[in-house]
Amino acid sequence: MIVSRPSACPVGPARSPTGCPLSAHAAAFDPFDKPYQTDPAAALRWARQQEPVFYAPKLGYWVVSRYADVKAVFRDNITFSPRNALEKITPVSQESLDVLASYDYAMNRTLVNEDEPAHMERRRALMEHFIPENLAGREEKIRRMTREKVDAFIDRGEADLVEEMLWEIPLTVALDFLGVPEDDMARLRDFSVAHTVNTWGRPTPEQQVEVAHAVGRFWQFAGEVLERMRADSDGPGWMHYAIRKNAEAPEVVTDSYLHSMMMAIIVAAHETTALASANALKVLLEDRAVWRRLCGDPSLIPNAVEECLRLVGSVVAWRREATRDTEIGGVAIPKGGKLLIVQASANHDPYHFENGDALDIWRDNAVDHLTFGYGSHQCMGKNIARMEMRIFVEEFTRRLPHMRLAAQDFTYLPNTSFRGPDHLMVQWDPAENPERRDPALREAAHSFAIGAPRQQDIARRVRVVETSRPAQNVLAATLEDTEGEALPEWSAGAHVELELYGMSRRYSLCGARDHRRMGVAILREDAGRGGSRHFHDHLKPGTIVKLRGPRNHFRLDEEASAHVLIAGGIGITPIIAMADRLKVLGHEYRIHYAGRSRRSMAFLDRLERDHGAQLSVYAGDEGARADLAALVASRPEDGQICACGPERMIAALEELTADLPPGAFHFEHFTAAGSALDPGKETGFDVELADSGLSLHVPADATMLDALRRAGIDVPSDCEEGLCGSCEVEVLEGEIDHRDKVLSEGEKREGGRMMSCCSRAREGCKLRVAL
Repeated sequence: MIVSRPSACPVGPARSPTGCPLSAHAAAFDPFDKPYQTDPAAALRWARQQEPVFYAPKLGYWVVSRYADVKAVFRDNITFSPRNALEKITPVSQESLDVLASYDYAMNRTLVNEDEPAHMERRRALMEHFIPENLAGREEKIRRMTREKVDAFIDRGEADLVEEMLWEIPLTVALDFLGVPEDDMARLRDFSVAHTVNTWGRPTPEQQVEVAHAVGRFWQFAGEVLERMRADSDGPGWMHYAIRKNAEAPEVVTDSYLHSMMMAIIVAAHETTALASANALKVLLEDRAVWRRLCGDPSLIPNAVEECLRLVGSVVAWRREATRDTEIGGVAIPKGGKLLIVQASANHDPYHFENGDALDIWRDNAVDHLTFGYGSHQCMGKNIARMEMRIFVEEFTRRLPHMRLAAQDFTYLPNTSFRGPDHLMVQWDPAENPERRDPALREAAHSFAIGAPRQQDIARRVRVVETSRPAQNVLAATLEDTEGEALPEWSAGAHVELELYGMSRRYSLCGARDHRRMGVAILREDAGRGGSRHFHDHLKPGTIVKLRGPRNHFRLDEEASAHVLIAGGIGITPIIAMADRLKVLGHEYRIHYAGRSRRSMAFLDRLERDHGAQLSVYAGDEGARADLAALVASRPEDGQICACGPERMIAALEELTADLPPGAFHFEHFTAAGSALDPGKETGFDVELADSGLSLHVPADATMLDALRRAGIDVPSDCEEGLCGSCEVEVLEGEIDHRDKVLSEGEKREGGRMMSCCSRAREGCKLRVAL
C-alpha cells in the first residue's frame, strides 16, 4: 500500500485553534457519525494516509490516528496529561449535575486519569496482584465457569454469547479478583453501561438525567461494598489489598481514592474484556479458514487473540490534554489542547502493521498493538483479559468447532472509546457436537503461558513438496501450506524457523518468490548441535513441518546505489535471494561466493545461469581465495556490503569495514556463540523503565528479557540468542555489555540499543531504557 506523507497544514476554509487551515475531512469529522461508530479504523483511513493529526471542530479535540504518534503520546504522560481521560465528552446539563450531587457523587482521580508523581506512587503500591506469577491460580476457575456456561446451551444449537456468557464471566472474574461479593450482577452491568454512556457517549438531555441516576446509584453501591470490605480488611482480593495499603500509607492510597477506584475498576476490569471477547469471536467466526486452523491447532490461539485485540480491540480511543505548547507529527498543539488518541486507527497503520486491515493469526508483531495502551498507563489487567479470551476461544474451538454466526444485524453502544456488539448470535447442529462421540473432550484443555504470546509459539503447518541436493551435504526443500492456502510474502534476506519432532532451527529463504511455496537449503554439519542432521534425516516429500515467520533481520536496502554481496558456504542462501531481487530491480550488484570446493557450493548452476556476469567464485580446492580487503575496497560510493557466512569471515569483514559509514556493512551470523548466560560468572544489575515508571532488578541467573516478562512488560522476542534483534530496547543511560550478533561494532560503541535477551549492564552500572 502506498501512503503519501501529509503536509503539516492541509488547505481548507475552516481553521483550528492554532490558525492552521482545516481540510474538509477534518471539518466534517464527528465520532458519533455512522462511519466511526461502525468501523473507527476504516473511518480514519483518510487521516492515516493524508492528515494523521487534525483538529475536529465538531468535537473540540485534536485527533491522533497514526501508530507512531499515538505511541509517542502514551510515552510522554507529562506533556500529555491523562487528566481528561474520564471527563464527560458531551457537556453535562445542570439538571444531571444536580442529580449526581443528590447521591453525594464525588468521583476522584484514579489510576486512569491522574498525573505524576501521584499516579506512579499508587501504581507501584497496588500492582503486585497483576504480575503474571500471581495470576496463574485464576485459570482453573475461569475455565470451570466457561465450561459450565457452555454446558447450559451446548445441546440447544443456538445462543446469544454476549447475554449468556461473555458479560457474566468477565464480571464474575473481575469481582473475584477485587474480592467483591458477586450479588447484584445484573445491576452492575446496568451501572457499567450507564458509566460508559455518561463518560464517552452523547446522551440527550433526558438521557443524561436517567444516566445520572444510574451513575449515582453505582457510586452509592460502590461505597456500600467498600464499607463492608473495610470491616473485613484481611479478606482476599485486590480491593482488600488496597484497603490494607490505605492503612499503611494513607497519603498514597487515600480514602477518596479507594471509593473512586472501586467504581472505576468494576467497570474497567470486565467491560473491556467482555467487549473484546465478543469482537474476537465475531471476527474469527467470520473467517472459516482461520477458525478451522484454530480448531486443529490450539497453540495458535494466543497469537490469534492478540491479533484480534489489534484488529478489533474493544478499546477504540483514549484522551489526553497537552500541558504545554507542543507538536505531534509536525502539527502544533496548544497548551490545554484536548486529544482523542485513536488506538483502533493506530492498530491498522500500514507503516507499522503490514496489510494492517487483514486478520493474520500468524502476524509476528501483533503484540505491538496499542489496545492496552502503552507505558506507565498501560492496562494492568491485560493478562487477565488475555487469559479469559484464550480460554473462551479454546473451549469453543474444541467443543463447538462447527459453531457459526447466525444471520443478524450487529448493534453497538454509541460512544467514542469502547466497542463491542450488543449481541452475538451463534448456531450449530447439536447432533454434530464432537463430545457426543467422545465425552472426554469436555474435560480436555490446552493451557497457555500467562502474558504476551511469544514468537516461538506462532507456527503454521507446511508440507515438504520436494527435496533435492544442490551440493554435497546440502539438502534443499520446497514447502507449501497443508491447506493449500497462500503463504505470506517475504523479502530478500528473510528466514523462517522450522520445527520437526521437537527440534527447531532457522534457515534463510532462497527459492523463487512464489506465494504458494517457499524454499530453504540446509547444510549437514555432523560436528554441530544436531539440528542439521535431524532435518537431513527426516525432511522428505510429504513430511509435515511447523513453520514460523517469515521474519527479516537481514533486510536488503533497496535504496542503496549498489551492492557488494559476499557469501561463505551455505551463507549463499540469503545472498542468492538478494541477487535475484536486485536483478529484478535493475540495480548494480556483484556476488562474491567462497567455498571449500565447487561440489560443496550450493546453487552454483543457478547462480551462473541467472547472475553469471555479476558472479565471482572462490573455490578453495582450486587455490582461489577471496581477498576480503579488496572486496571491501571495491564498494562503490554510497554502496552497501551484505555478507553471510562463517564467524571468522564476518569478524574479518567487521574489522575491515570499521571506518565505513554506519549501515554500509550489513551482515548475518550463523550462530550466537558467546551470547549464552553463565550465572556463575554474571552479576545482577538494575534497570529503570522510563516509559512505565518502574525499576527492576535483573539477577545473575536471569536475562533482562526474563525480568521484563516477570514484571508484565510486553517485549517481542524470537531467537532469544542475540541473533535476530526482535527484543531490542532503546537505552537512554548506562553502559552496556553487548553480547549479541546483531549490532555492528560502531552501533555497539554508540550505546543506544541493546538486545534484552542476552546483553547486560556493565558491572556496577545501572541502565535506563525506553520501556
